[in-house]
Amino acid sequence: MPTQIIMLGLMLVVFYFFMIRPQMKKQKEQKAFRSNLKQGDKVLTIGGIHGKILEVTDTTVLLSSEGTKLRFEKSAIAQTVADTLGQA
Repeated sequence: MPTQIIMLGLMLVVFYFFMIRPQMKKQKEQKAFRSNLKQGDKVLTIGGIHGKILEVTDTTVLLSSEGTKLRFEKSAIAQTVADTLGQA
């Protein structure tokens, strides 16, 4: 009986360190990334749209992409991208 409890506790600890903790760390990084978005950043949305940030509000960003302006939730911004023009 005590060995079963120890094994169950050990499995819970392993589950925490390999599943829950990395996910929480990733969520914190994403939150920090989205809170640091600023005007002029070039970003990629989760839908694959590349654009430049024109305006940032509390929950949304206004992107300019090839002459079109689109408003997205901050949660839809996946990453920043480097300026790749002229590198082709």
